[in-house]
Amino acid sequence: MVSVAIVGPGGVGGLVGALLARAGEDVVYVARPETAAALNAHGIAVHSVRFGDFTVPARAVTVLTAPAALVVVATKATTLDDALGRVPQDGADLILPLLNGVDHMGLLRSRYPSARVVAGSIRVESTRVAPGRISHTSDFCRVELAGPGSGPGSGFGPGSGVAEIAAVLSSAGLDVIVRDSESALLWDKMSLLAPLALITTVTRSSVGAAREMRRADLVDIVAEVAAVARANGTRTDAARMLDVIDQIPAPMKSSMLRDAEAGRPLELDAIGGAVLRAGQAAGIPTPATARVVAELRQ
Repeated sequence: MVSVAIVGPGGVGGLVGALLARAGEDVVYVARPETAAALNAHGIAVHSVRFGDFTVPARAVTVLTAPAALVVVATKATTLDDALGRVPQDGADLILPLLNGVDHMGLLRSRYPSARVVAGSIRVESTRVAPGRISHTSDFCRVELAGPGSGPGSGFGPGSGVAEIAAVLSSAGLDVIVRDSESALLWDKMSLLAPLALITTVTRSSVGAAREMRRADLVDIVAEVAAVARANGTRTDAARMLDVIDQIPAPMKSSMLRDAEAGRPLELDAIGGAVLRAGQAAGIPTPATARVVAELRQ
């Protein structure tokens, strides 16, 4: 059994896996054939303003055949189905998704034992510039966890959970917060992610320009997503969230904008679509979000 399997060694998975490997964990990467070949040949090289520049050897496979104590799912929502086909149902003691959106939790729990799936989110500005080459361009890297837990301990094994994952990630240098509400964890991130992703991508601009070009839409979307988030258990305040967005350094780009610039499929349904569905379910109008989502779908 390996300690950690990283499914999707891109900007998030590559960084997390490399940090865990540098900390001494036994890490295997699950990737497409061309990416697996590059990782096996050259390892993973990280350029980080926080963690420094370093390279670690990498072992990569196209399908997880040996069980792992922890599987970190760090793919894009657009490739999640394909990625999960590379991980057997009995392939993990614990599964930690670090994906954008909220709907993936239901999909994971329909394929794997529900108690093994730990809710997680990550706030980081990290990009895969080439297979096995990761650029982490800001100082923050925070993981939040919520789900089945256990008492104090270290390492993984039967009965382990949030406490063990938190200890391992912390030992690798990541900031880790443990929450008691899975829904609040996911929607707290969405309350920031959705307005940023939608407004930067529809304007094809970094956050500084986008928040000026479509200010009215930004204000309305922040308010709509905050209302949906509150209906799902958060204490999100629209004014505070808008202030947070206004304090983000102007050159920052959302991951959705980076995907648009690279011609990759957008996580539009996982982010904007999820807000619209949750709003409809809660009876909360989301006209500004719907309008921008429609623009992006065109």
